[in-house]
Amino acid sequence: MIVVTGNPHKLLEIRPLFEKHGIRIEVSQVDKMEVKSDDVVVVAREAAKAAYRVLKRPLVIDDTGLYISALSGFPGAYASFVQKTIGNLGILKLMEGITDRTANFVTAAAYADGKNIEAFVGEMPGRIALAPSGREGFGYDPIFICDGEMRTYAEMSFSEKVAVSHRTKAFASLLDWYDRVR
Repeated sequence: MIVVTGNPHKLLEIRPLFEKHGIRIEVSQVDKMEVKSDDVVVVAREAAKAAYRVLKRPLVIDDTGLYISALSGFPGAYASFVQKTIGNLGILKLMEGITDRTANFVTAAAYADGKNIEAFVGEMPGRIALAPSGREGFGYDPIFICDGEMRTYAEMSFSEKVAVSHRTKAFASLLDWYDRVR
């Protein structure tokens, strides 16, 4: 199966899941088509359709959003763009003086094989930290604290984060489904 991603951090997180299911993966960095939508499921499904038209082989592709309650769900499905433009410090600036720091990470992992397009969602509720902390992970990890934790994703070990992450949940659901239908 082909995993479409240009992000080595994502690949490190999900490769063991595929290995656990006995699935050999190839990686493609084909350009990900991103439709404009607030819904990561829509973005992932459309990206999977487009990638399949190019690669013509079974593949998976994902999209992740960070939905911050006090910011009306911003950045949502535009999390990657916002990370590149204003980054974690920009998000923290927007959150200055806000006490409701509730946030939700959502990943949609989409599978396409020319006949089927299936999407699987993984969520991790949590909150936005007051300041960045930690050296692990990538993206929003230094400012996201998942429910049940006092540490940011970036303060957790790689294995601790992967054990509970939104991405792991989405891909685990996809691979459980794949095992049943193949």
